[in-house]
Amino acid sequence: MKLLFLASLSPQTGNHTTAERIRSYIESAGHTCELRDPAEFQSPAEVTNLVSQNPPFEAALALHLFKAARLLLDIQVPFGVVFGGTDINEDVKVKQKRVVMEQVLLKARFAVAFTDKLKEEAEMYLMSQSSKIYVQPQGIQTHVTDNFSWTEFLRSSGVSTEHADELRVFLLVCGLRRVKDPLYLVKVFSEWHCENPLNVLIIIGPKKEVISRPAAAAAAASVLLQLLLILCLLWKWKLLFKAGVFLAQERSQQELHAAMKRCFAMVNSSISEGMSAAILEAMDLGVPVLARDITGNSAVVQHEFTGLLYSSPKEFVHQAQRLLSDHELRERVVRNGKLYVEEHHSLKQERETYQRLVDILH
Repeated sequence: MKLLFLASLSPQTGNHTTAERIRSYIESAGHTCELRDPAEFQSPAEVTNLVSQNPPFEAALALHLFKAARLLLDIQVPFGVVFGGTDINEDVKVKQKRVVMEQVLLKARFAVAFTDKLKEEAEMYLMSQSSKIYVQPQGIQTHVTDNFSWTEFLRSSGVSTEHADELRVFLLVCGLRRVKDPLYLVKVFSEWHCENPLNVLIIIGPKKEVISRPAAAAAAASVLLQLLLILCLLWKWKLLFKAGVFLAQERSQQELHAAMKRCFAMVNSSISEGMSAAILEAMDLGVPVLARDITGNSAVVQHEFTGLLYSSPKEFVHQAQRLLSDHELRERVVRNGKLYVEEHHSLKQERETYQRLVDILH
């Protein structure tokens, strides 16, 4: 079967990684899967034309109920959808988007939610049939590059390497997007750093993530707004840039995993998450997680068991201090976090689920 898969392909992002992983599952089952970025298309009509080309596509899949799946509404072949997170957590709040997503779910053969909570919210806000939504957590696998230099990573990020082995590096993995809220902890962390200069925060993630790449002129206004968002964030960053807080260049997935493995703790400050792959990857690498207490994060981080949750910048510092002083707590969340990923985020289970669901599209 020839299948079209629409998903955001911005480099080094969670969506891209997830899409590539799902594509590999589909192709390993003997199908052909063409991965395309929804930003390439101006309208559903363009996708319809693509699907009907010769040889035609026989089915389709989309990652993100609004950004990608809305483009599939006019196609004449069966399709399935995978919730992204912001579609259910954020886009449902906008009536026009909600109406479109309801139409998508009505027509889709199946939908995949990463968590039970995401499924419950989709059923509540989009009035979807419960039997149509399957829960499948993301599969996690980490790879650490062999030639990674921690000292060079610190130096290139602007961190003094004079006491590199004594530093407690907190790594915030996120792109410059409003929903990731990368500046949330800057002020309070800097104040904490002034009390203890060995505590530093490094923010790392793809700057490109907020820029879509639509081929159509009609999307230019959206791109301009997103470009302005980057400029505003960078301008605000300069104003708020404080001692102890650093912005690192984006890295490959293997380099990022190597940096994670060397850091003291991995930090998440997002306003909204579907299921943070970075949190699960940190757990798999044996790194403690400090995550903002939001629905997507609390679904995978059990406070004081698989990680630590915080609901304000002040509480973040409190939880970080506990992690520094309570070695038993640190060992417990690291041990339980790794076990949780091994038990609930198996690549084998994820592969079997998607291969079974694709069969529904025959």
